[in-house]
This record gives sequence, C-alpha cells and structure tokens, in this order.
Amino acid sequence: MAVVVGYVPTKEGRAALRRAAEECLLRRTRLVVINSNRGGKDLDADEATRFDEELRGVQAQLDDVGVEHEVRQLVRGNEPAEDLIAAAEEVEADFIVIGLRRRTPVGKLILGSNAQRILLDAPCPVLAVKAPTEG
Repeated sequence: MAVVVGYVPTKEGRAALRRAAEECLLRRTRLVVINSNRGGKDLDADEATRFDEELRGVQAQLDDVGVEHEVRQLVRGNEPAEDLIAAAEEVEADFIVIGLRRRTPVGKLILGSNAQRILLDAPCPVLAVKAPTEG
C-alpha cells in the first residue's frame, strides 16, 4: 500500500506534500509523488528544467525525513486528475493527498475541475489540504 500525492511547486502543493509525508511516517508506508504536466507547447525546456530541479529537491527533502518514496514526473498530455487516479489504482493507494487553494465566496461554488474529478472518481479516500494562511 502507499499514499499518492499530487505535487506542483506552489504553496498548496508543498502543503499537500508535507501532510502526505507525515501520514507516510505515521503509517510506515511509501509515498508516490506525482507531478503531472500536459506537455506540448505548454512546457518549454526552461520550465522542464525548473520542474526537474524542484523534484530533485522534493526527493532530497523526503530522504532527509526518512520517507520511502518514488517521484514520478509525467508529461503525457493527460489532465493531472487522470494521472493521479491511475497512479492510485496502480499502487492500490490507501489514499490520495491533494492541495486546494483558498477561494473567494463566489469561487467556492466552483471547485477546481481536477480536484473535483479526483474527489469523485478516486478509487480510495482523498485528503484535501489547504496551505497555511500567511500573516
């Protein structure tokens, strides 16, 4: 069994990663980190290099805290929800961790399409994490 986390280099992504790592340490299970990019014209070489560097930092951070992990950078043209759900099915995940950004009152009517799809279609429970408020 494993925990799957959707990771993007944002405060929400970092909050999800932290919480997923904590859960893995408590449960003594491995962490599968998924960074999903659509690729194509939306991902240039500089951005790909930045993502590689960021993910190397994630691996070092997880090594430092002693979390068994696997980091996957997926550039297959899929929506992130598809990649997270597929990874969760493949590893028979205990649950998926995703980061959610804070929204305005009107924005709360519409949950992000990837988050909504993961919550509705995941083969396991989903833990939604908000980044700490700044201030």
